[in-house]
Parts: sequence; C-alpha cells; structure tokens
Amino acid sequence: MTETAAVLIRPPEVEQAVNDAMSPVKFTATDVDVFYGVKQALNAISLDIRQNEVTALIGPSGCGKSTFLRCLNRMNDTIDSCRVEGSILLDDTDIYGQEIDPVELRARVGMVFQKPNPFPKSIFDNVVYGPKIHGMAPDRQTQEEIVQRSLERAGLWDEVKDRLHEPGTGLSGGQQQRLCIARAIAVTPEVILMDEPCSSLDPIATARVEELINELKQNYTIVIVTHSMQQAARVSQRTAFFLLGDLVEFGDTAQIFTKPKDERTQSYITGRIG
Repeated sequence: MTETAAVLIRPPEVEQAVNDAMSPVKFTATDVDVFYGVKQALNAISLDIRQNEVTALIGPSGCGKSTFLRCLNRMNDTIDSCRVEGSILLDDTDIYGQEIDPVELRARVGMVFQKPNPFPKSIFDNVVYGPKIHGMAPDRQTQEEIVQRSLERAGLWDEVKDRLHEPGTGLSGGQQQRLCIARAIAVTPEVILMDEPCSSLDPIATARVEELINELKQNYTIVIVTHSMQQAARVSQRTAFFLLGDLVEFGDTAQIFTKPKDERTQSYITGRIG
C-alpha cells in the first residue's frame, strides 16, 4: 500500500489527531459569559481557535457570534454596560488580566469591520497610521516598506501603487475593504478578526476577499463572523454555530455542514430556523 493510499483511508479520529498536532491552539475560551446590563448575551462559551486556520462563526442575527468575536480583542470594553466573565487565553496569557493593555492587545489581534471604514486620509496614511501610533515606523523608508508589504499582502498594491497619496475613500467598496485589511496587517498582528467583511460587497469583490482570506491564513489566524453559510464552507477549516447565546456545535467545517451532530445545526443549515 502506498503512503498516499494510507493517508486516504485514515479513520476520522486519526485524521483529526494529525490536524490538531499540526495546528497549535491560539485562543482558548472557557466558560465565557457576556452580559449587557442584566441581559445575558453569551452563555458559557468554550472553544479553541487554532493557529493559521480560518474559524467561522455562524448563526442567525442576534445569536451572539459578533459579541463573542469582540471578546477576542476586548472591543466590548468600549461598552459601559458590558461585562465579560470566564477565561480567554491568547498563547496561554489571559487577555482580561489586569496587566494586559487593551491597545497593545488590539495590535496583536486586528479587526476588520462589516462596512469598509477607511480613514479620511490618503491610502498611504491609512496603512501607516497604526505602525506610527505603535512606534513601529520611525522614518520614511520604514513607512514605505510597511505600506508596500501590507498592500501586497492585501492584494491591493498593483491597483494603487501609483495612487498612494489619493484618498482611501475614493476606492471602490471592495478595494476599501482590502485597504482596511492592509491597515490591520500593517501592525503585524497574529490574529485577524473579521465581522461580516463581505456583507456590503458585490459578488466579484466578495470572491476577491475570500481568495485573500485563503492566502492570509498562511501567516495569520483568522476568525470570521459571516451570515453566509456558503462563505463559511468556502473559507473556513472550523465552524462554530451559535444560537440564542449558546454555542450549539463546533467542529470541522466539512463535518458541521455535512453531518452535524445537533438537530438545531441541521435545522439552521437547511433553512428551517434562522
């Protein structure tokens, strides 16, 4: 029997063990509860997010997936009524520990929002803004290197290299979203969070961003909230299904979409709920 044949007939549990060994855990969430005032938005969420993989969070509107995403870089800290309980570890460090600076955390865990939100600055200044704030771009040469590298990784360099000093807001919607991805990359994060990054884009721009996500996972851990189950199936390796603040099911994306273990997951995927 050839080595290739042996790989093809691995039992699922052996294949999973191999995958786990190849992908170290980047985030570990344990019993995470989130409250907005007296209202509980998340109920004891526990899951691992693995390095250099795309993890998709799916579920109907209001199920808690974006709330959980914002827990991963403490964006919920900006909401006075919000309280987060439980444990979230990034490389074995509690990100809610008293010694953690949220600003520094957000440099490690970047975020791309639902609607493209370039600053009212030039393309160049959009990309270099974060590195300058964090003291990573002390001189012009370094700034130029960061801008080119970030735009190349975001698949935008060839389209804008002759327009770097024009406003970022003058780009198309898809280009603006890739500019925002370049801006997130510029501070050399380890993780990129994406909150429905394609919801305002046309199909062609969506396809380009999805191609980019597949490329970026070679260098970054990516967590994406998406309302599109087709998108989750296309871009992610693992999928978490949220419903009414609960994590109903979490596992390999192919398994979630073809052989879900929970009836509620099956109902959501087939359109009976949500």
